[in-house]
Amino acid sequence: MKANKWLPIGLFLGLVFPGLLGFGPGRADGQSLRLNDIQVIGTHNSYHVAARPEVLEFIAGLKAEWKSALDYTHLPLGQQLAVQNVRQFELDLFADPKGGLYAEPMAAKAIEARGVKVDSHDPLGQLAVPGVKVLHHQGFDFRTNHLTFVDALKAVKNWSDQHPKHVPVFILLELKDRELSRVFATPVKWDADQLTNLEKEIRSVFSADSIITPDLVRGDAKTLREAVLGDGWPLLSDCRGKVLFALDNGAPVRNEYLKLKPELKEALLFASVGEQHPAAAFFKINDPVRNYKQIQRLVKAGFLVRTRADADTAEARSNDVRRRDKALSSGAQMVSTDFPVAVPKISTYCVQLPSGEPYRANPVRTPAAK
Repeated sequence: MKANKWLPIGLFLGLVFPGLLGFGPGRADGQSLRLNDIQVIGTHNSYHVAARPEVLEFIAGLKAEWKSALDYTHLPLGQQLAVQNVRQFELDLFADPKGGLYAEPMAAKAIEARGVKVDSHDPLGQLAVPGVKVLHHQGFDFRTNHLTFVDALKAVKNWSDQHPKHVPVFILLELKDRELSRVFATPVKWDADQLTNLEKEIRSVFSADSIITPDLVRGDAKTLREAVLGDGWPLLSDCRGKVLFALDNGAPVRNEYLKLKPELKEALLFASVGEQHPAAAFFKINDPVRNYKQIQRLVKAGFLVRTRADADTAEARSNDVRRRDKALSSGAQMVSTDFPVAVPKISTYCVQLPSGEPYRANPVRTPAAK
């Protein structure tokens, strides 16, 4: 799929025959579609900015394949929304209640010790302030368009305020606290206090009525799972201008969150749990090739699924679209990529919806959209 190949045709058909492609008045205005009846393109590590050349060489010294795997850059979140039609983000978050824990990454200090000056990745000193931080790895892959979680949320909120009729923006949060080596900063654990603070930061930016929560979806049903297997997901028309947060973690962080919010009652985040769990509503299934039938089955049942069209820049570098095409046809509502547009120096590989629009009717849940 070459970048924007179908955009003019898609826009024309969408205007002239608005119901044909599933995104005009009627279907896409939510008169029949529910939240789980659509498909959007997302980005993986949505905040990510590739390391500078000297740091990439340092990374290659740690593990050779990391140099190419981490060599990709995204636009700031607001620009992804505005010019790339991205509607799902993934943010890697580190708790930093005292501030300054991630201000001096080991790779930068090691390179400067060799006499090579590394430009500051935090010229405004945002990392010194207490609060949740956004980065991929605290020791060596630390460049980001949004240093703080609140800054990232504000970027989405600012765009949302300017486009109040947008389809929901899905925001996946991966909470990191694993200590990989003693030479790197030791992360703060995501315990009940830090999880509570995370929700406070979300509420500091988004009002309660702008967030699609598990309670909202559950409604009068006994469990969240029971709701989504029925008609629990709200109509798309009722979701416009809103955001939905989901936890991109398994155990132990997910279990800590479920302990804090049993069955996700009064929670802001959905969580990927077992299919029979009372809180089952959303699943993270990264491999759409190996798990193709499973994804289709879950989507048909009523669940939300996020999958990945590519990983470690491998598909883009070989211009291999097989995984991408499986991801799109699987029906996963969120198809994540490192390449929402092609990067010419790498290849023509990119991941976009055929219509060129921000979303389409789900190809599994709405067969006419295939």
